[in-house]
Amino acid sequence: MARESGKPAAKGSRREAITTPQALLAAPGYVARRLHQSYVALWTRVVDPVLTGPQFAVLTAVDHHPGVDQGSLASSVALDRSTMADVVRRLEDNGLIVRHTAPHDGRRKLLHLTEEGSRRLAEVGKRARELDEQLLKGYSPAERERVLREITALAAQWEELTAGE
Repeated sequence: MARESGKPAAKGSRREAITTPQALLAAPGYVARRLHQSYVALWTRVVDPVLTGPQFAVLTAVDHHPGVDQGSLASSVALDRSTMADVVRRLEDNGLIVRHTAPHDGRRKLLHLTEEGSRRLAEVGKRARELDEQLLKGYSPAERERVLREITALAAQWEELTAGE
């Protein structure tokens, strides 16, 4: 990972320390990409190497809204319809959810967790919460709320920018 400080390289190193240009550190997209990259690496190592963050989000949302249709659920977990369809297909292939056709609209697919899906969600959810604790270690409860509120507001603002496309 790039160095933020101007600290020299370790003793005996033959290369000069390269710092991240301030222009990049002042670019919110660059910083967001770094956050995301680190988060995905930590998720894979700490939480689950197979179940992805988006899959976990869908399982969590289905658990909170059993019988919801997949189209409605997509926006609640910030996935476009095609990505949502792919995630749901993979979860179904792995026996974690089942899709039923809505009785009055054959195009709507209603989602439910399987027993295995509920078990897996509980297991992975515990490790996800532990990762959340690590990610915000050193922040007071009030600071955590503030950081999450600001990140959520920023995500909503950026999503609005993409809505016009």
